Amino acid sequence: MIKKYFFLFSLLISSLSFNAQQPADSLELSKKILIGITPTPPFVMQENGQYAGLSIDSWELINEEMGMDYEFKEYSSLAELLNGIENKEVDFSINPVTVTDSRMKRMDFSQPYFISHTGVAKRSESQIFNYLANLFSWNFISAILILLAVIFIFGFLVWIFERKKNAEEFGTGTRGILQGFWRSAVTMTTVGYGDKSPRTTGGRVIALIWMFMAIIIISSLTAGIASSLTVQTMNDEINSVQDLSKFNITSVESSSAQELLSLYNIDHSKVANEKQGIKRLENEETKLFVYDEPILRYEIKRSGLEDEIEILPKTLKKDYYAYSFPKDSELVDEINPVLISVLKTMEWNSIMSKYE
Repeated sequence: MIKKYFFLFSLLISSLSFNAQQPADSLELSKKILIGITPTPPFVMQENGQYAGLSIDSWELINEEMGMDYEFKEYSSLAELLNGIENKEVDFSINPVTVTDSRMKRMDFSQPYFISHTGVAKRSESQIFNYLANLFSWNFISAILILLAVIFIFGFLVWIFERKKNAEEFGTGTRGILQGFWRSAVTMTTVGYGDKSPRTTGGRVIALIWMFMAIIIISSLTAGIASSLTVQTMNDEINSVQDLSKFNITSVESSSAQELLSLYNIDHSKVANEKQGIKRLENEETKLFVYDEPILRYEIKRSGLEDEIEILPKTLKKDYYAYSFPKDSELVDEINPVLISVLKTMEWNSIMSKYE
């Protein structure tokens, strides 16, 4: 009996000793790793039948040290990729996924490897075209109509007093009213031809009041007209996320840009990727396309649309790209130290320079 227990005890010790000698991550690293991706130039793209891009290059640098056996699983859109990660269809993704509060509740992230911004793209417009469009805007036309109405009222009042005692200058009927309008306009513009001048007391009182009022009115209306010519341009300036609510907006479904728009309750259309968004801009189906700035710039340049589409200089927020993992993945702790080490190398700086 004692020999039996001794044998079992020896077997247990041997088993523990064998397990202790095995690396904790040996099982994790020995199997083939499935990496989820979706085309997102310049980070993930296909060249000559092979995957390439900044994210692909970063992973190859990391795997030089880790030596993992892996293969890529391609998804057709960012939304499908994120669902695949969350549902553990893949082990992780090297796509440029922005770290957000909502995403951190659904998945884990590595150390960020790229800092980006959420940008806004729009069709380029001629300044002359904008000026002409504003010149014929309702704001401008309404200011002119108000000015003409005020001139007419004071011209009519002067004509009321002058039509009988000064008929040779102001006349009667429609002709006299038009003469009063002419005199009122000449007074407002301070041209002062002197061909029409009131002779009655009432006419002169009205003329005197009009002279002083004209100074104030012409100044105010001039400012109003100038404002009407520039207000549209001012409205086109986007200084915050809330300013986007005035426009027809498009963004990529499930992107951090789309999350931002939803957070601020800004109505917007959704597309599957950046190509569709740029196409909507090109076809004037949307006014603004909100998405990750480096991806926007690359797609605009790739499509040869630099003269037609521009990215506004002001960005909406800063983005941090990281590898994304299913919740509680053990691979995070395996990859993070190597990723941090790679980010400090000259090889990484060289890769970054290729995509600047």
